[in-house]
Amino acid sequence: MKRKPLLVALAATAWLGFNPAMLGAAVRNPALPIAQRTPGALDPRVTQATIHRTICVSGYTSTVRPPSSYTHAIKVRQLHSGYAVNGDLSTSDYEEDHLISLELGGSPTAEKNLWPEPYFSVNGARTKDTLENRLHVLVCADIVPLAVAQKAIAKNWINAYRVYVG
Repeated sequence: MKRKPLLVALAATAWLGFNPAMLGAAVRNPALPIAQRTPGALDPRVTQATIHRTICVSGYTSTVRPPSSYTHAIKVRQLHSGYAVNGDLSTSDYEEDHLISLELGGSPTAEKNLWPEPYFSVNGARTKDTLENRLHVLVCADIVPLAVAQKAIAKNWINAYRVYVG
């Protein structure tokens, strides 16, 4: 009878994408960046005092967004150095995302603010986009201070989603 809990545990870990090679290491949620490598970085041009001249101006992010050739090269490097989910190196399965989004004053080019976010995880890139849009509205409406939004999304965007989106 003691085998049944073990089988249930093995089935659960297989379903969650457990990799036996990771024994002894903490299992990472692929929807979150590796905190030591991607803690987030800010654009010094965007402050609480400048939001209505920068991020709250329609079209602002297109003026600071780096070219895809720049972010693609970073994505390839990051996927080959530990960011690939279950060995998936296909760049089309990931969005090279800004942890602190451009619409919240994140650095456009700092590698500490970029990571290959998988599209196909439970809380993937498109889910995070919803949070970014919601926080942008709240910041530009002067409901949530810029620094609070930046910290929330950088610390754990999934928890921030629960707080600000539901």
